[in-house]
Formats: sequence, C-alpha cells, structure tokens
Amino acid sequence: MPKNKDAVSRYRWIDERLRNKRLRKPTLEDLIEYVSAKMDATISVRTIQKDIQDMRHDPDLNYKAPILYDRSSKTYRYEDETYSINSLPIDEADLEGLEIAIGILEQFRSLPVIEQFEDTILKIAHSLKKNREVLEHKGLIRFARATQYKGASHIPFIVDAIKGLEVIRISYQSFDRNEPKEHWVEPYHLREYQYRFYLIGKSQKAKGGTLLTFALDRIVDIWPTGKTFDQKNFDDASYYQHAIGVTVPQGEPEKVVLSFTPLQGKYIKSQPIHPSQQIESDNDKECRVSLHLVINHELQMLLLSYGANVKVLQPEHLASKIAEEARAMVQRY
Repeated sequence: MPKNKDAVSRYRWIDERLRNKRLRKPTLEDLIEYVSAKMDATISVRTIQKDIQDMRHDPDLNYKAPILYDRSSKTYRYEDETYSINSLPIDEADLEGLEIAIGILEQFRSLPVIEQFEDTILKIAHSLKKNREVLEHKGLIRFARATQYKGASHIPFIVDAIKGLEVIRISYQSFDRNEPKEHWVEPYHLREYQYRFYLIGKSQKAKGGTLLTFALDRIVDIWPTGKTFDQKNFDDASYYQHAIGVTVPQGEPEKVVLSFTPLQGKYIKSQPIHPSQQIESDNDKECRVSLHLVINHELQMLLLSYGANVKVLQPEHLASKIAEEARAMVQRY
C-alpha cells in the first residue's frame, strides 16, 4: 500500500487528468503541472514517473492501470478509456467494513471534528448505498442489511464527558432487572463489540472503585451532573490485554487449552481467537491450542458456538462449565 496519504492523492490526480477528455492528452510535464497545482506543492519528475509505474505494476496497490505512452506525441493515456482507479471492484468484506465505518461516523456527526467533514461523509454514504444496490440488483453480492446501533445516539454526549472528565448520570436497564437502576458514572472508555457499543467506567455507588461495563442499548436515559472527576490512568490496551469481548472479571488470566477437530483447526489457525494463541500440537487427530485469558462470558459463548468441534482441556472449572451447558442444551431437545 502507499507509504503516505500524499501518494494516494497523487494517484487520484494523475487518474483524474488521464480521464479528462476535455483537455488534450497529457505529457509528463502536463501531469507534473496538474498534480503540483492540485497538491499546492512542487512535485518532481522522478516522483510522477514512479507514481505511474506504481499505478501500472505495484501488486499492493493492485490498480493495474493500463497507462500507455505514445512516443510520437510524448503523451500518456489509458488504453481502456472507461478505466479509473476509483471504479476498482472491492470484496464484500471491504464494503461491509465501509458501511459499519460510515454508520459510526454518522453517529458522531454533531462533534466539531466530524462536523466539518459532514458533507463528505454523506456523499460517501450515498455513493456506498447506491453501489450496494447496484451489486445486489445484479445478483453479484447479497449484503445483510446495515446494522442499526441502538444506543449510538448517546455516543457524542459520552465522548464529550470522557474528554471533559465529567461525571454522567444514567438510567440503566439490565436484562436481569425489572426496573432501571440509576448510576453516577465516571466515563473512561467507549468500545464496540459484535455490533454493540459499551461504556466502561466507574459507578460512584460501586464499592471499591470497581470498573463496570454498560451496554449503550440498555441506557434508558442519560443526563449531565455538572460534576467532574480526577484524571484516571485507564489504559484500554492493558485492561483488555487478556480478555475476549468487553467484560473483564477480577482475577488473574489463566492458561486455556483447547482441542479442535482438524478441520476446525484450519479456521482457528487462519483466524486466531486471541493474540496470545499458541499452537501446542497439530496433526490428523486434533489441533491443540493454548491461550492466556481471563475466563469471561464472551469466551464461554465463543466456545459454545464451536459445538462439538472443540473440547476444553483446561482449566478444569471452564471445562466443567462448558460440559454443564452442553448437557443443558441436550435436555432442551
């Protein structure tokens, strides 16, 4: 991929000049002049020549731009007049990722740093929607409908509170309670996991300063308190270092050893469960991996999702819990 955003901009301006049919076919000097003007900087001959070569042949860029050079007129052109680097196909995962990113940015629209780019965000969102509809109409790709992030409307308020070290008051309806519970929260961090947003902070009513996790879709209402709190040294990377998901129970991480079927093992090796994953053994009978994790609800749900393709070897208490859940599942049938 390009080393910096200036390279990306140069490729875009070279592409635009080559596609401009209202102007004569550009010479190298024309391209230099055009790109320099757009970049408001002096671009060297060598830089543009390298950019052209990269657009043609760089495997990471994968533009494969059909740029031809006419020696008689000393001009450049696209062999395929319909070609553009902006119309390259991208795969389903890329498009879904863009949809999620645009959805998140739209929720931050009221923040000053995002507000100035609102028109650009809306243009991209509209273009992405139209492209997806065209692909679906052609039957080339079928997308799941864009996820609606319930509770995401709280994000701008929470972000401002985190930056301003402001205590917030929330009415929170957990799944295991019949009535909402009120919390005065010192907000530290926002996190997304499996299409849900979570607030990590300390409830001032909680004993011992325990960090709590609040799902934004369970927040019934939220208010300012006018109170502030002292700077807290919360490091999300360290906090979640040994966890899968968003909940981090108290206690030390443990060695988790899992035995996967050989077929499932291929998926686990290609997409590790956690950065701590190590291959213990891999043969025609099993793929055994070890992880260094805290045992939380998300880990248990993940293991259960593998069904009979995994067996927990250690720790014993986790193996017993998964076995208990498996027996309960059988009884339901």
